[in-house]
Amino acid sequence: MTITVSRRGFLKATAAGTTALLVGLNTKGVLAAGSSAAATTDLNPFVKIDADGTVTVIIKHFEMGQGTTTGLTTLVAEELDADWDRVQIDFAPSDNNRYANLFFGAQGTGGSTSIANSFMQYREAGAAARDILVRAAARQWDVDASTITVENGILTSGGNSGHFGEFVAIATTLEAVEKPMVKTPDQFKLIGSNKLHRKDNSGKTNGTAMFAMDVNLPGMIYAVIMRSPKFGGTVVSFDDSAAKEVGGFIAAQTLPNKAGVVAFGKNTWAAFQARDALSVEWDFSQAETRSTDTMIADHKVLLDAPEFDANHEVPLASVAPLIAEAAKTIDAEFTFPFLAHAPLEPENCVIEPTENGVRVHDGCQFPTLTQPMVAAALDLDPSQVEVKTLYAGGSFGRRANASSDYNVEAAMAYAVSGRKVPVKLVWSREDDIKGGYYRPMSAHRAKIGLDANGKIMGWDHRAAVKSIAKGGPFEGMVQKNGVDPTSVEGVSESLYSIPNFGIGLSDFKTAVPINWWRSVGHSHTGFVMESLMDMVAKETGQDPIEMRLAMLDPSGANQARMIEAIKLVREISGWKEGDQRGFASHYSFNTCVAVVADITVEETTVHVNKLFMAVECGVAVNPDVIRAQMEGGAGFALSAIFRNEITLTDGEVDQYNFPDYELLRNQEMPEIEVAIVQSNNAPTGVGEPGVPPTAPAVANAIFAKTGTRIMDLPMTRAGFDFV
Repeated sequence: MTITVSRRGFLKATAAGTTALLVGLNTKGVLAAGSSAAATTDLNPFVKIDADGTVTVIIKHFEMGQGTTTGLTTLVAEELDADWDRVQIDFAPSDNNRYANLFFGAQGTGGSTSIANSFMQYREAGAAARDILVRAAARQWDVDASTITVENGILTSGGNSGHFGEFVAIATTLEAVEKPMVKTPDQFKLIGSNKLHRKDNSGKTNGTAMFAMDVNLPGMIYAVIMRSPKFGGTVVSFDDSAAKEVGGFIAAQTLPNKAGVVAFGKNTWAAFQARDALSVEWDFSQAETRSTDTMIADHKVLLDAPEFDANHEVPLASVAPLIAEAAKTIDAEFTFPFLAHAPLEPENCVIEPTENGVRVHDGCQFPTLTQPMVAAALDLDPSQVEVKTLYAGGSFGRRANASSDYNVEAAMAYAVSGRKVPVKLVWSREDDIKGGYYRPMSAHRAKIGLDANGKIMGWDHRAAVKSIAKGGPFEGMVQKNGVDPTSVEGVSESLYSIPNFGIGLSDFKTAVPINWWRSVGHSHTGFVMESLMDMVAKETGQDPIEMRLAMLDPSGANQARMIEAIKLVREISGWKEGDQRGFASHYSFNTCVAVVADITVEETTVHVNKLFMAVECGVAVNPDVIRAQMEGGAGFALSAIFRNEITLTDGEVDQYNFPDYELLRNQEMPEIEVAIVQSNNAPTGVGEPGVPPTAPAVANAIFAKTGTRIMDLPMTRAGFDFV
């Protein structure tokens, strides 16, 4: 069972009980150790060892199904030589200084960075704890520390043996080494093991795992919001006469920002029924009122004259004269729809009053965003906002938007409720599909010039997409010379050696809220790049795999990694030149993934029979989790490319739930074979990189079978159905 508490509560509880050894970072950011009682003010632990020998790993990245609880625990248990079955987890409290994502400089989970940024940090914490326990045992037994071995949580020297807990009392009096010695890859027993069970399996199976939706506090009331049917609309007035007839209805109030009307009820049913009974007058003067076809056309207009050069080494204007001299040209235009994240647990959280301020119970993806945003909504100092992180039933980026939308909504609901009792905000599936945040709509246009020998002379690539970063807290950190890199990342970061590669970008403007979606910009740029590469291979009569290998410089570190992934997928798939199969490879989140797709096409009906996937992600900490993430990413991509789209009519979303925003069915999921490149490189991301190459591999397979090139998604727009 996983227990989640605040930093103060965690340390207070351990101080009140028997002495425990804590190992983590001190106020100077240096590895340190201490007892539960002595460390309450100057130590935030990563590892806690109790007198009974139980090891608790403090998880700084939240768990939404991607495997952080297992991965981070593996790193500590490996270096500690702990008994896997005696290691449990606890989510870290909000503390941006000591529990920050080392890549972001802020506490948060995303960008497939959890293991990558924590790899050495958690290993060193485990190694430091092991070193302290060994020295404590040496003192207790009066032996040389070099004679002590550690295995499965037991220390042994000669005839002496004991579990971790037996040495805690002495260990708490010792100082941690600042830079402990960690294992070499040949010494790994848990890292890379296929036999470890996930740490969240039991709780999620027997129902003891706590999600935000499970929180039920004494005196709690429920809040549901009527939001504008058009994005950017505001409340003029509302009538709650009909809502008052609903049993369990408490009250209705306009939110302070006028973005909606909140209905309070004694239970979720009452709150939803009362919300639906409200009559609201809206002001749509600043709202999005366009329909999908118009928005697509407006994207394409932006492609005519890009605002920014995204590749400053090759201005777009310099490419046109080169292409004009080409023996052959390839022209292509692609469009991509808005897409919903649709996590299985819709957005929700609870805000309750505390003596000092408020406590937020949430599957919190970015405490660094949530704390100040909730504080601002309630006119509090961020230090007065405590975040209690629980499990999240999926996210795919939805729970980490820069405005912390549902957390702020809950704060506003709490404010207008009187701030006396806990308030639980609940979104329905329909709320999420019709009024959530989306993967942005986008359009691409490319013109590629080839010489008489089929070599690329110039590549003019243009994209139009709404910026995710601009206007938010990350704008200053990520944009450069007006370019939001997430808009073009899969193009600008291409590993291929492409001469005279010009990239133009325009920012689309709309009130429709957008956010990073699993694999972010790579979700559309990867499709475009790998479709275009397939088009070049077809036009020049080259094998798709051989052509890509020839365009990768093996002297480049990441190119060499991609070459390994491509060769591995070629091997496991039995790829032969001229196969009517699809291939794609893509580099994202510092990870290389290559995919071969086997499909069957009967007229316009497509079935994906099997996907072969090879991934180079550095050290494979948990191979089973890596395979699961590749499989999950592939399924996520297949749902998106075949059927999914969010469309608008006069500014209102047409879809409402899974019947018309359909997920992949069990019988539609193909067999997937995942091979992991053996590597001792530092680990890289696995949560998102499986998405980008899956879609173009399937699209390229459809072309190989039918001669039809898919350039507008979903594929239903090209007349294909999926079974």
